[in-house]
Amino acid sequence: MSGSLEDALNADFTRCRRYWTEMRCRRNGVMLLGHGPFSGAVDLNGGNGGGGFDQLTLWHDRDQDAAIAIGTLLERRGWRSCYTGTGRRGDQAIYSHPKARVRFSMDLSYWGKRRLRILPDWNRRERRC
Repeated sequence: MSGSLEDALNADFTRCRRYWTEMRCRRNGVMLLGHGPFSGAVDLNGGNGGGGFDQLTLWHDRDQDAAIAIGTLLERRGWRSCYTGTGRRGDQAIYSHPKARVRFSMDLSYWGKRRLRILPDWNRRERRC
């Protein structure tokens, strides 16, 4: 789950907005493992997007449980989960699989829309457990 601005645009993440030090490109209608449609975004480093992205963020505008269905499906497919907070009341549920080069991070406690992020395994900035 990484790439350049060109990769994002080619994947139809074409609604881009520049911020001071980064750019966010969005699209609607993203399907994941047969679920959705989700809204999606990639955040690119650099105001011109030249620094590339290293995660994909998905959310559902009306159904906060849509992301939970993805977590359930991942567990059925052999992914293991852990929580970054205290017990099952943590901040994030992290889903990983030994053969996968990505992991999923889902908001458990949230304000607004529940996010599901897909992160490459080499991204060490984000929380793990």
